[in-house]
Amino acid sequence: MATAEEFTPESERVMNTLRDEIIEGTRAPGSKLVEREIAAELGVSRLPVRDALRSLVSEGLVTPRPRTWAVVREFTHSDISDLNEVRSALETLAFRLAAQRRTRAGLEKLRADLDAERVAAAKGDGATARRKAADFHETVTEMADNALLNELDGILQSRMRWLLGQHDDFDVFLQEHEDLYQAIEARDVERVERLAAQHLATSTANIAQRQRMTGVVEPADA
Repeated sequence: MATAEEFTPESERVMNTLRDEIIEGTRAPGSKLVEREIAAELGVSRLPVRDALRSLVSEGLVTPRPRTWAVVREFTHSDISDLNEVRSALETLAFRLAAQRRTRAGLEKLRADLDAERVAAAKGDGATARRKAADFHETVTEMADNALLNELDGILQSRMRWLLGQHDDFDVFLQEHEDLYQAIEARDVERVERLAAQHLATSTANIAQRQRMTGVVEPADA
């Protein structure tokens, strides 16, 4: 029997499942999220689905619709531009602080994220590689050891994980993550800042290319 520590509420399990499917693209942007259909699919009642959808609306991944359904958010060019601007400010700070404050435990966790990303990419498992790449960035934020920065990261985490998942050039990202790891380990703050700027530029360009190929919703006033 599960202990109190192991118990996960149904609404949280439903939320985690839907969040992963949205971030990984299994549920496409604009697709309907109907309470009764999701409940039947996941074998739960409609109440935890309703609670999960409400939470995902607050995380910025779902757009509410009248009554008992919603849709997967369609990120516009403007949305992506806003995310990139905020990411640039927060991530640059996170990498710098991580290099200044890194610990052995933090480096071990960062290495584990990077190794898992590499293994997944080598297997052709793009979904896992992208997820581990996002884990790498979140670990860097944890290593920054700044409570307010971590609080802001928590608010934006789902949208940032979606953004970080919009890439396909695994070899390039792996090499840039490896270089960043080495600079953090060496506490080379100046090099970390240069590499972080380059990584942001690479990521932004890759995201833009992928969105041009897949199609992105234009802003309503465009």
